[in-house]
Amino acid sequence: GSAGREGVAMQIGATVSHYFGKYFRFKNSGVIFMVAGMAAGFAGLFGTPITAIFFALEVLVAGTLKYRAMSCAIPASFTAAYVSSLFGLHKSTFKIGSVSDLDVELSIKLLVLGILFGLIGGLFAFSLKHTKAFVANKIKNPYKRIFMMGILVAILLFVFGKCRYSGVGENLIVGSFTSEKIYSYDWILKFVLTILTLSAGFQGGEVTPLFAIGSSLGVIIAPVFGLNPLFVAALGYCSVFGAATNTFLAPIAIGMEVFGYQYFPFFFVVCAIAYIVNQNESIYALQRQVRE
Repeated sequence: GSAGREGVAMQIGATVSHYFGKYFRFKNSGVIFMVAGMAAGFAGLFGTPITAIFFALEVLVAGTLKYRAMSCAIPASFTAAYVSSLFGLHKSTFKIGSVSDLDVELSIKLLVLGILFGLIGGLFAFSLKHTKAFVANKIKNPYKRIFMMGILVAILLFVFGKCRYSGVGENLIVGSFTSEKIYSYDWILKFVLTILTLSAGFQGGEVTPLFAIGSSLGVIIAPVFGLNPLFVAALGYCSVFGAATNTFLAPIAIGMEVFGYQYFPFFFVVCAIAYIVNQNESIYALQRQVRE
């Protein structure tokens, strides 16, 4: 299929932490341990502890942070990242080169990019939700649904690029930042095939495919804005993820951890605009909305 893996890692982390949380009785202990487990799962997989903390704190309820859980999430996240590194798992880092100062012209371009990436991320979340509902309504038996949709997805993955769009999409991410050939339709096919895979009932995750969609789209549209393709790919990498998950701080953090802290102003502007444009769409159906 065409799906990620962080969903499973966070589910395992939350499940394990919830189990141990039953032995500690204090206010909001259930939520606090769950957030800590989610942060550990994300950090252990991606090797980005700061992003994991923010993501776990803000993903449950959009527009607010679970600050009470921070005291547990911080050590859990950094410990998980360190332990996973002992097994050879390290975060991906990419160099995107120098970027001009944030002047009026560049600010306008970032504004437009934020709108575009926000629309793509929101469209992914919207399409995933409605495609899942449509397929479930048409094929009510989950076993038949997985079987029939699985065959369809397998055929499409082979026909379109001979499995270029299978798996989490790391090939597209690496290709976007290493000057490999990225086709204009790569992001569209990854977009569609990931939605079909998840709608069939297969589980994995959406975050890494979102990185792939955003980065490959960034490479394609960069010439239109007269900007460095690596720079725009990095902006897409972060902001499409943020828009689709309806999070604000986590995409900024992962931009800095993966590409460098010196790019903070650019990630902030684009991710902020993408978050606003998103209009509360989220790939997480149970995410609560608390926006003023």
